[in-house]
Amino acid sequence: MNKIGGICFAHQQVGTVHKIYLYDEVKAKGDFNWKTLEYDESETSANHFRELLEGVSDSDTIELYINSDGGSVKEGTAIFTNLKRCKAYKTGYVDGVANSIAATILQACDHRVMGEGTGMVLHNMWTVAVGNADELRNQADKLDAWMKASRSLFMNRCGGKITEEELKDIMDKETLLDPDRALEIGVIDEIAGQTTVEIDEAMQSSKEIEKMRDKIKQSNFSNQLKEFEELTKPEKEEKDVSMQTFFNMFSM
Repeated sequence: MNKIGGICFAHQQVGTVHKIYLYDEVKAKGDFNWKTLEYDESETSANHFRELLEGVSDSDTIELYINSDGGSVKEGTAIFTNLKRCKAYKTGYVDGVANSIAATILQACDHRVMGEGTGMVLHNMWTVAVGNADELRNQADKLDAWMKASRSLFMNRCGGKITEEELKDIMDKETLLDPDRALEIGVIDEIAGQTTVEIDEAMQSSKEIEKMRDKIKQSNFSNQLKEFEELTKPEKEEKDVSMQTFFNMFSM
């Protein structure tokens, strides 16, 4: 585990499981080091992820934990591409937030999980541009092209749960998705802990239904017996014979 600028980053390997933590801004360079007068190496860069993935075999598994507001589109897209290229099975967990390009990185995982109370912001890319009118229009065209590619990436993972126009509207409004909404539109596969709760509730409901059925059966039998006794009241001998016949029916 390394520590840069007071923030901890980690890559831990336990057997064939690689735990990778993306807990900071995605960027090509680290903080400026006033002692060396150079930028520290970034552990959230595409190059750093590439180096990590070189030590992962196809039969290994990766657990990617995310708590990031995003950052560089260029670096994040390259991280996504490297993760997709890696043949190891990948599970992505949103521990806090997976905003902007961090949400894109999550889509590279085979299984995507959001914890309860976590969030994900999807929005349009932005940049800082300087130049004349033609140069500024050119930058806008580039952003449009980037956004088209980004929407296509998400649509490939949504499984038909949302249209591209709906996704565009979500991004235009810089929407904060809670886990339920993220699951609904297909940008995650699971909300941590929800499946267990639902199973427990279903099992409890099943037990209650069985109890109700038993009560109904007992009640019906008791009512039928009373009705039969009322019908056979006038003649005692007929009643005895009839009652015997009634019980014989249940002993056959």
